[in-house]
Amino acid sequence: MKDMKKFFLVVPIVTFLIPTMAKAQMTYQKDIRSVFEAKCSRCHGTGSPLVDEFKKEREKYTKVNKGPRMNSYTLLLEFVKGKDAGAIMRRLDDGKSKDDKKPGNMYLYLGKDVEERQKNLKIFKDWVGSWSLKRRADLSEEEIKKITAPQ
Repeated sequence: MKDMKKFFLVVPIVTFLIPTMAKAQMTYQKDIRSVFEAKCSRCHGTGSPLVDEFKKEREKYTKVNKGPRMNSYTLLLEFVKGKDAGAIMRRLDDGKSKDDKKPGNMYLYLGKDVEERQKNLKIFKDWVGSWSLKRRADLSEEEIKKITAPQ
């Protein structure tokens, strides 16, 4: 009887923790890199300028469909929780939580249809850990700490 009680206590706890454990297991190497290479590298890959160069000549690079380079964990992390924190979230967001419901300018590139875009957005959201559309200057240190984005 005691074993049965333990079973009924443990099963709900484990069932509750499985989604949390799966979320924690998202990594750049395992999950983000492949999505990035398939959906983002054409404009943000090796042929793209580093962010400071992009900012100096934004118009020039935009005309040739080049954004700032993000093709490594370190480079992408700058747009997640570095000096340009929140940029990746604002651009990939589907807009559902915003008053105007307008998606970010890169949301459409996450997939060929709504289903694929939502799937890939979820991968990014789970990896980031704390999805915020705020700019770096508006994020508290506590909010920055909640952004996990493991390598």
